[in-house]
Amino acid sequence: MTVRAMAGEINEGSVPAYYREVYEAISCRTDERVQVEVFQRLLQRSGLSKATLNQIAEHVDSTDGFLSKLSLYKALALIALAQQGKQPSPKLLENCIQELPKPQLGEPRELSALRMQPAQENALTMSQTLDKLLDRDTVQVELIPEKKGLFLKHVEYQVTSQRYKISVYRRYSDFDVFHEVLLQRFAYRVVPALPPKRMLKGVLTSVSEREFIEGRRRALGRFINLVARHPFFSEDELVKTFLTFSGSDVQTKLRDTYKKTGDEFMTNRTATQAKEYLPADIQGQFSTSRDLIRNIHNSFQRLRDRAEKMAERSKENATDLLLFGKELSTLGSDTTPLPAMASPQCTWGTLRQSLKSLSVEFAVLSDKAAQQGRREEDDVVEKLNLFLDLLQSYRDLCERHEKGVLHEHQRALHKYGMMKRQMMSATVQSKEQASVEQLESRIVQETDLNRRQASQACTHTVSMKPHS
Repeated sequence: MTVRAMAGEINEGSVPAYYREVYEAISCRTDERVQVEVFQRLLQRSGLSKATLNQIAEHVDSTDGFLSKLSLYKALALIALAQQGKQPSPKLLENCIQELPKPQLGEPRELSALRMQPAQENALTMSQTLDKLLDRDTVQVELIPEKKGLFLKHVEYQVTSQRYKISVYRRYSDFDVFHEVLLQRFAYRVVPALPPKRMLKGVLTSVSEREFIEGRRRALGRFINLVARHPFFSEDELVKTFLTFSGSDVQTKLRDTYKKTGDEFMTNRTATQAKEYLPADIQGQFSTSRDLIRNIHNSFQRLRDRAEKMAERSKENATDLLLFGKELSTLGSDTTPLPAMASPQCTWGTLRQSLKSLSVEFAVLSDKAAQQGRREEDDVVEKLNLFLDLLQSYRDLCERHEKGVLHEHQRALHKYGMMKRQMMSATVQSKEQASVEQLESRIVQETDLNRRQASQACTHTVSMKPHS
């Protein structure tokens, strides 16, 4: 049986019998087409690399989530060519004058089970809706009255998990250690950033210090909720320990828990196939992604700053309206008697009553302005801060990646240098002194010869240049 594939198209009347058997096994019972999900499962049986499978999928047409019969035949031919070590290109099919090759996919009767299997998820992506992530947990972080230490007061937080239905008490240093072990356990995942630490001197009396503490409380709340709702972090023993352990030394408990579990990258099944998931131009894509995230982060930071100013103006407006109303109320409540020389038709008494009534309206306006300020702060500023936390976490991941790659390169070069010195040392020790001197003499002679040849080449190049 022969077939000629013109322009990458397969002639249905002359395909091998195996192609038809595969089609009959995986095509829809009520349709003459093949579902893309079933086709993807078929590709997984080929044993080819992910990059090769992506190339094959690019050359196969699909419409509305289905492949036609001829598209499937074309895919089978490309799979077979790839299994033979050839590049899966439709151009190879154009000059195919012999029988199309048979792909190694198993017996057709075994392939019918592909129609009933659940779709295989991409190991690098997860199908999670925002609602599902939010339902994982909600953690409240509340400030409790400060306790006085030996020299300084320290701030403590009550952390309440809705999932575990328990409240524990944590200091900033506990959050810091928790963040540290998360980075050690999940070095290649986006770990949310912590707010900055600041030593508080003396009693908390200034407004700026109180505002800083409140801002840090909000930031810690965003941090722990991002962690508690993370698809992987939320199921890890470290997170459960932080949210539920009520002992006296949670920091030691966290470090002990990490020692039992170790680095996720060393035990994750996907990590052993990491190279299969990386595109050829990974460094270029990484650089582009890093620059894009930086630009987005900077833009949203400016938006957050503007939103904060808007919320602050709303709160200041509420304060001004309230003071304005109080002043009107003071005037309206003035009981100072009118002087005897005042005209009998003086209306000040009536005007005072009107001012007092008007002060109530300003109190209402002040309350509405305060509510508007709180909405702007909670619904706009806080959500922008949450998004900024995510963007900053990604930037931190990029920085950890770059430092990690650089460290690996330096360590590899150091190891290579050590091995080279050891080999040279072993070679020298095995020779007599005369042999060593002879070896050094040859190295010097070859070095001088190379220099003379390079000098002659440069002189020759200069002499070949045309005179101006």
